[in-house]
Amino acid sequence: MTDPQDLKQRLKELLITGLRLQEVAPAGIADDQPIFVEGLGLDSIDALELVVLIEEHFGIAIPDEEVGKKAFASINALAEFIAAEQSRGA
Repeated sequence: MTDPQDLKQRLKELLITGLRLQEVAPAGIADDQPIFVEGLGLDSIDALELVVLIEEHFGIAIPDEEVGKKAFASINALAEFIAAEQSRGA
């Protein structure tokens, strides 16, 4: 099982590199900050890219939009989703 703080840091770095957010530093992303729209200003294209990144890096499927909305609410929500899915598959 991954340390929650380490997982959140990895997710922030994945967001920045995977979605090419050069103007954003990991420290500039709050764990409870919304990832989309008012948060980092990401859009639906970014959401699709993020789904692929999560699936590739963590081996976890995000089956539909409802699950995605909950999982991508914030870094905290995404880390909790990944940890829950990894423990389910273990």
